[in-house]
Amino acid sequence: MNFTEIATTRQSCRNFDVTKPVEKEKIDAILSSAQLAPSACNGQPYHITVCTGDTAMSVAKATQSMGMNKFSSDAPIQLVISEENYCRTAAVGSKLKHNDYRSIDIGIVTAYITAEATAQGLGSCILGWFDNDKIKSICELKGDVRLVICIGYANADDKLRSKKRKDYDGLISYK
Repeated sequence: MNFTEIATTRQSCRNFDVTKPVEKEKIDAILSSAQLAPSACNGQPYHITVCTGDTAMSVAKATQSMGMNKFSSDAPIQLVISEENYCRTAAVGSKLKHNDYRSIDIGIVTAYITAEATAQGLGSCILGWFDNDKIKSICELKGDVRLVICIGYANADDKLRSKKRKDYDGLISYK
């Protein structure tokens, strides 16, 4: 699968196959891709916690307040992306340039994770609605949780949806 094929077929999966576990080799491939993601000053100011089994179920429950993300319990893998400290040069650059490089870096690693999941034939869904304190406790984290990514096989009836995006001219300009 080339990158355009990955970008075309990747979608937020909210219909996971609860009967199909994810092979460790596929998770390892996803994490190896994540390790290659670029970041400010190569600092990688985040940590990825791989949650499986009961831990994954507990994390999924911590994403479900107010009726949100009910599908997350069906995903066998929950990747928790938490903040870590900047490296010294990125910290200085962030302060001087008033730019939140850590959030940018977390976005980039998340894109790598979800792209590789798609290349591995897996579904993924990025969750921003969760109980930070509960997940920090479950995963024994020091830094705040920024995202949770559900990973698993999509159900066979989970068809590719058309993408609703801004049109090209509304998104891009040349000067």
